[in-house]
Amino acid sequence: MSENIKTSYDIIIVGGGPIGLACALEAKQANLRYLILEKGCLVNSLYNYPQNMTFFSSSERLEIGDIPFVTTNPKPRRMEALEYYRRIQQKFQLDIHLFEEVLDIRKNETADFYVQTSKGSYTSKKVIIATGFYDIPMLLNIPGEQLDKVKHYYNDPHYYSGQNVIVVGASNSSIDAALETFRKGAKVTLVIRGHEISPRVKYWVKPDIENRIAAGEIDVLYNSQLTAVTETMASIQTPTGMIELNNDFVLALTGYRPNFDFLRKIAIDIPKESPCIPHHNEQTMETNVDGLYLAGVVCGGLNTHLWFIENSRIHAKQIIEHIQSTTD
Repeated sequence: MSENIKTSYDIIIVGGGPIGLACALEAKQANLRYLILEKGCLVNSLYNYPQNMTFFSSSERLEIGDIPFVTTNPKPRRMEALEYYRRIQQKFQLDIHLFEEVLDIRKNETADFYVQTSKGSYTSKKVIIATGFYDIPMLLNIPGEQLDKVKHYYNDPHYYSGQNVIVVGASNSSIDAALETFRKGAKVTLVIRGHEISPRVKYWVKPDIENRIAAGEIDVLYNSQLTAVTETMASIQTPTGMIELNNDFVLALTGYRPNFDFLRKIAIDIPKESPCIPHHNEQTMETNVDGLYLAGVVCGGLNTHLWFIENSRIHAKQIIEHIQSTTD
């Protein structure tokens, strides 16, 4: 589609994750013409979660569109969630363009939004940003971080069998990776900035990691920081001084952040100081740009423990109700 060929919508939703789908369901129910634009596959962030991941939430708290999420497990797994949301999209025939990245959003001369993507352009009366925070890792900013052996995303533990693996972090993703790679035969050392395993770690996982540490099966360095990485070694600052460890891989699972550059590019106000929560009305979810809304975990800025699927599903209803109330 060339730049001068445009399709117009009532709402364009940027992001095809669970909250983006929830917004589309509400828009469809309100008879609004909508389009979801997703730069990757359907529920792209969930697809990129570790293969064996188990959600903290029960399945009913991940439901959207009043459609039951049925699972035989107490907590659903990644593959079950992918199947559930895929069936939601198919059942309701939600209008979604996959593998189409939004590059720019700006108001045009009629006060509608002009949306430029990697494949074309559109106009829309309203825009909802539901892009999450999983796209950009929080970097360590240390020498050697650019090496291929340093991973900011973790997928399959088999890859690390028989290797010396350093896992950086004390949260769910780090602890899951430490336990899974250990059980596939890796020699694992946890490097934790603080003095303990995070209290947010899943309650059925925390005793497991604590027992592995107590048994000496997984090493842990508390109050420590990774300071440099080479092809064969890693330098770690500990309370008793600098140490060097033989190392094959580093899993730097230190968290992720929203794409602040994109949000600022489309004129959303974001404070420079942490937690950098984008400006929005908590009742309507509208930003400082009239007609431009935020939904889901992106609303929390760097506070990535503020919003989840289960407590941000309500954003979809809030937004569509506000759009309806302001539409002639």
